[in-house]
Amino acid sequence: MNLRALVSVTGKPGLFKLVGQNKTGFILETLDKQKIKSIVNLSTTKLATLEDITIYGQEEEIKLIDVFEAIKAKGDVIDIKADGTALRAFFNEVAPNHDDSRVYSSDIKKIITWYNIIKELPLFDEEAPAPLV
Repeated sequence: MNLRALVSVTGKPGLFKLVGQNKTGFILETLDKQKIKSIVNLSTTKLATLEDITIYGQEEEIKLIDVFEAIKAKGDVIDIKADGTALRAFFNEVAPNHDDSRVYSSDIKKIITWYNIIKELPLFDEEAPAPLV
């Protein structure tokens, strides 16, 4: 799974593809069919690449990529409108060692929403590029 160019932007819903950089910030493109481009200012906005996001674990942090792989292997995704108990049960299957006290239902909903956004993208089936050394 190649999530290198996909980012989450603080304060903006959805996910974005990083397509470039200029003097004031990053150029992002929405992942929907409209492909709207926008510029986010580095000094006022936080970006997080999906490949760098981790989830609180009981012993060690869990990479988001590993959770996405587990959801993909499971084959079916729970509806984000399900109640908290059902969401937690689903998440226990795909991330069994997550820390229940620090991973909230809103976090689980966000992860499922992100998965639903990217599951149809070709990046989802690509291998991640080798790390730069």
